[in-house]
Amino acid sequence: MPALQVAEVVKRHPEIAKARLVVTGRTGQDVMTLHTEVAGAGEALSDAVKQSIQAVTKLRGEVVFAAPGALANDGKVIEDARSYE
Repeated sequence: MPALQVAEVVKRHPEIAKARLVVTGRTGQDVMTLHTEVAGAGEALSDAVKQSIQAVTKLRGEVVFAAPGALANDGKVIEDARSYE
């Protein structure tokens, strides 16, 4: 998911203050998780964000909520944390 697609997902949900897409897994078994900062989150928002991820990217992804200020402020939008072993 390119940075523009991350921005599109975030734009659809004004509750999200900041987001970072983290891709994990082994070669051929990638897992895409959108880490987000939100003031208050629930299952309804989780489901809505997952639907937006699928609508924008045509791929399934997970979402993790964190408190405002919890994500690193290093400018990264996408983090490749896959294992290439």
